[in-house]
Amino acid sequence: MVNSIEELREIKSSQADVRSLRETGGGKGKVTEVLVGLATCGIAAGGKETYTAIEEKIAELGLDDIRMVKVGCIGSCYCEPTVQINAPGKAPVYYGYVDEAAGREIVEKHLAKGEVVEEKVVNMTFNRTDPVKAKKRQLRIALKNCGNLDPEMISEYIAFDGYEALAKVLRDYKPQGVIDILKESGLRGRGGGGFPTGLKWQATFDQPGNEKYMICNADEGDPGAYMDRSVLEGDPHSVLEGLTIGGYATGANHGIIYIRAEYPLAIERLNIAMAQAREMGFLGKNIMGSGFDFDIEMRLGAGAFVCGEETALIHSVEGKRGEPTKKPPYPSVQGYKKKPTTVNNVETLANVPQIILNGSGWFSSIGTEKSKGTKVFALVGKVKNVGLVEVPMGTTLREIIYDIGGGMANGKEFKAVQTGGPSGGVISSENLDTPIEYETLRAIGTMMGSGGMIVMDEDNCMVDIAKFYLQFTMDESCGKCTPCRIGTKRMYEILDRITKGKAEPDILHKLDRLANNIKISALCGLGQTAPNPVLSTMKYFEEEYRIHVEEKKCPTGSCKGLFKYWILPDKCVGCTACRRVCPVGAITGHPKQIHIIDMNLCISCGLCFDTCKFNAINRG
Repeated sequence: MVNSIEELREIKSSQADVRSLRETGGGKGKVTEVLVGLATCGIAAGGKETYTAIEEKIAELGLDDIRMVKVGCIGSCYCEPTVQINAPGKAPVYYGYVDEAAGREIVEKHLAKGEVVEEKVVNMTFNRTDPVKAKKRQLRIALKNCGNLDPEMISEYIAFDGYEALAKVLRDYKPQGVIDILKESGLRGRGGGGFPTGLKWQATFDQPGNEKYMICNADEGDPGAYMDRSVLEGDPHSVLEGLTIGGYATGANHGIIYIRAEYPLAIERLNIAMAQAREMGFLGKNIMGSGFDFDIEMRLGAGAFVCGEETALIHSVEGKRGEPTKKPPYPSVQGYKKKPTTVNNVETLANVPQIILNGSGWFSSIGTEKSKGTKVFALVGKVKNVGLVEVPMGTTLREIIYDIGGGMANGKEFKAVQTGGPSGGVISSENLDTPIEYETLRAIGTMMGSGGMIVMDEDNCMVDIAKFYLQFTMDESCGKCTPCRIGTKRMYEILDRITKGKAEPDILHKLDRLANNIKISALCGLGQTAPNPVLSTMKYFEEEYRIHVEEKKCPTGSCKGLFKYWILPDKCVGCTACRRVCPVGAITGHPKQIHIIDMNLCISCGLCFDTCKFNAINRG
């Protein structure tokens, strides 16, 4: 049980060797560490098997002074499984694509003989502390500990200043003082709209009464987004500490983490972290002898996208249907159990301890005038280096995609990048030099969102992309308001007609009008932003829409419904493969005779084209 900041620092001092070894440049002890990435991405790529292979090879060779460490995601998801070697007095060596055989080779050469296995070395493009030295523009604040400590060992979190911010707050600050630091830092919500965190905390603090709540929104539902999951899997204590500091600042004694049940590893590690925090006195009664009581419980969500909206989330936590309500009143006034409630997302809370430790001036010096600090993005899609990146606000899209992401995969041309998930929009090549800021992204028709960033190349059809996102929001609509429930369905139906060559000449005018009406009339933010993918693709790729509607063609060949299929008599051998896969019976013919496609029945699904081994089916 830790009762003071002095006792906390004693524990930290006992872990000095661990910290020094993992600091850039190595450490001074005798132990060499082997860090293996075992977040969901690493495990899926075979990280557990790699860990076991390395462990067994070390035992087989009888190597001493080697410590195996299970860490979270380091961010380089494109080259999982990853292994990091920290040897005394030497800079860390990062290995990627480490399967079981490569793991054993690393033990035999690097650990046993000191020979680096060069063909498996990957370059990490981030800096954990200094923005000036940040290689290729990455700087880690929220991801500071991810991939650098064992998330199931609270002693390792303490070694890297863990819970020192909480101890400092309880010893040196009154609640209003903490809120003032957050205000001065310029931290804004990282979950979507970018509302100033300090103002949100102030609103809850100003409400009368002793029963207040802090909620962590870990309901990450955007397609392609996994930033929050990685933080919870790799550094759960940072979120617990941020949530507890928020409770102290706002006057709340009860915290809730609302997380989707599809994140079993994050849930497991959060449970371990909460148990450890209670055991050491960082949660519970009279935390560190301060007289402040605060504890946290976890609630599992069923994966409804709408429950990412704070009022719908609160209803779900209360055991009700996850539907949003009109604001005001805001949750800070009337939230969980009708009591003042603060809702912050995972990344926002992970920033809080670092701001307290380093000061508001440090945080506000990073980023731009209106968007301070860093932002974590899940960089996915048609880019070489898929993974998590954390960059200072103001970094351009070009820098993220080409300098950090390594450029486009397979030598294709960049076409667009989708930010903000289903609530965001696409950004074309003409805006690649746009700095990442809340206001600038909003000005070009998209938004920051939680941090999904999906890169698309010349083979992606923008009409089809808009249709994909509309299908998602249509399916995920809670159904409470007509503009979202009916409007998104009508938008999807229009896009479906366009991609099947059934659109009337004035369809684009109707689509634009419908989208803008939904934008101003839907109940919650999710409904209001649902048209963004449509409006942004229509704005930047108008010609592509026109070709679909007027010429009934898809320039990229993605929309199969616009193709016509016919059989080439001189190549058809009558194998019947195409006839057997046709779902509507549009193909007729006897074995070893030429087959025919009935164009009146054909639905242009493309199955016959994909199945034919003799190139006997043509399309156009």
